[in-house]
Amino acid sequence: MKAINVVEGSLVWDEAVTPEIGPGLIRISNRATAINRADLAQRAGAYPPPPGASPILGLECAGTVEEVGDGVTRVSPGDSVCALLSGGGYAEQVVVPAGQVLPIPRGLSFVEAASLPEVYATAFLNLYIEAQAKRNEIVLVHAGASGVGTASIQLCRNFGNPCFITAGSEEKIERCIKLGAENGANRKAKHFFEILRDWSSGRGIDVILDPVGAEYLESNLSLLALEGRLVLIGLMGGASAELNLGRMMQRRLRIIGSTLRARSVAAKSSVIDALESQVWPLIESGDIQPVVETVLPIQQANLAHELLATNDTFGKVVLSID
Repeated sequence: MKAINVVEGSLVWDEAVTPEIGPGLIRISNRATAINRADLAQRAGAYPPPPGASPILGLECAGTVEEVGDGVTRVSPGDSVCALLSGGGYAEQVVVPAGQVLPIPRGLSFVEAASLPEVYATAFLNLYIEAQAKRNEIVLVHAGASGVGTASIQLCRNFGNPCFITAGSEEKIERCIKLGAENGANRKAKHFFEILRDWSSGRGIDVILDPVGAEYLESNLSLLALEGRLVLIGLMGGASAELNLGRMMQRRLRIIGSTLRARSVAAKSSVIDALESQVWPLIESGDIQPVVETVLPIQQANLAHELLATNDTFGKVVLSID
């Protein structure tokens, strides 16, 4: 098969070893994959794949089931599916545990379906399983224009959570509001703490989803309401910060560190099952829609990474595979 290989830091579409299938696994003839920031980090040598995962980049894919291993009953050859991966998405052939596979929602293309698994698994896991957000609780989503951000906004809108976002431009904020955000703060114009303090009328924020880390920690904790939860899903703004433990105790705050990629197959399968039952019907009804910024052929993976690195994209950058 062909796949993207990292050669001296560059992404090259060339021959690669075809993955082997086994019990509980399925083989997908891949038609599309999507770019995630984890891919950029892995390419730079800062985010190695977990043990046993494919070294090929790519955390999600969409295509047709080509073969199933022993014991697989979830899908059959010929089914159109998308999948959450630990690696291997930038390739013509993908092998993945059956529990991490979902049917493509009715009416969606392979390109649209490839934009879904990683961001919706991340958003749903962290908002509704880790933070256990309840209806009417207020949510703050940092990087609202990202893939996870646009997914989180739509989940909040459909599950009854007023959602405030931060983003890097007024245009992005407007587009987030159209998706369902209540309001937003331009991180380049005014610090989000001042705006959010007024927006929440002093009540505070119940759940914060944050890929930034240290740079935002103090402001995040100051904004949390009594028994508020901060879920850290990235460290773009640093990994070390000073923490006021007294405030955490007095306000009964919780900081939850969360990653998805290294979780067990069973844990990921549980999230996938929740998506199929609670989120996929909303996609099929049109209440949730894929947000795809750009589609490029996989041979232009270098350009796709450059686009994501600019922070100018809205939603997902997808690679098509012919």
